[in-house]
Order: sequence, then C-alpha cells, then structure tokens
Amino acid sequence: MLSQLLAKIRGSEPEEQEREQTLPMAAAALFFEVAWADHEITEHELELVRAAIMSQFGLSIEVVDEIVEESHKQHDNSVGVYPFTRAITEAWDEQQRFELVVQLWQLALSNEELNRYEEHTIRRIADLLYLSHQRFIEAKLKVKRSGEA
Repeated sequence: MLSQLLAKIRGSEPEEQEREQTLPMAAAALFFEVAWADHEITEHELELVRAAIMSQFGLSIEVVDEIVEESHKQHDNSVGVYPFTRAITEAWDEQQRFELVVQLWQLALSNEELNRYEEHTIRRIADLLYLSHQRFIEAKLKVKRSGEA
C-alpha cells in the first residue's frame, strides 16, 4: 500500500478518489515519523496512531489496521516526509493541517515525556505543512492544556 501511495504522490495530480485514498497513508506516515523519532514505537503509540487515523478519516478498524501495518513495515524504506506533507498540503486547508499537528503533539506527549527529537520532527513537519511557528506552538500548548484539565 505504501508503494502505491508513493507512486501516486510521485505521479501526476491524483484524481479526487485517489487523493482520498492517499491521505490516510500520508497521515499515518507522519505519525510514524514522530513515533519513531525517539527510536522506539510502543504499543500505546500504535494504538494512538490507529485511533487518530480512524477518527480523522472515518475508516473501519480493518482498513486502519492495514494502513498502520503497511506504514510500520515500510518505515525503514521511507523517502522522507516531504511527499506525505505535500499530499496533505494540497488537499487540506490550514485548519485541517493545524489539527494534524495537534494530533502529532498528542502522540509525542502521550508518554508524558517529550523527546527533543520528537519536537524537532513535529517542527519539521509543521514547516512542510506551511504552518507558522506561532501555530506550531499553539498546537503544542493546546495539547499540554488539555492534559492538565
């Protein structure tokens, strides 16, 4: 599935239906990039990735499991995050991209210990999603505040 996503991203502009199929895979790839930043992907992080993809795209658990499994297997063969952020930037408005960064922060802060590489990875992704530094910080604070409530 990841190879199909990469082929679609590298090819010409995808049709609307193809774009809808590539976005969950692109988002999953970004989640795995953050999860792997500390060189450890826990079962808790995998569950958070599944839940985020399921809620964001309204997919069944079977489809989400396939996306997560394929993304996880192919992570070592990653070509970087640019193709994935590009697919998302072309399809989503600024608020949707901001909410994705909020979800990335939720993943990074889920173990209550922020690794500096996770923060760096989210910063790089936010930049590639054309979000300002202010929005990057706003997303982080939104997650931190919701954890305190």
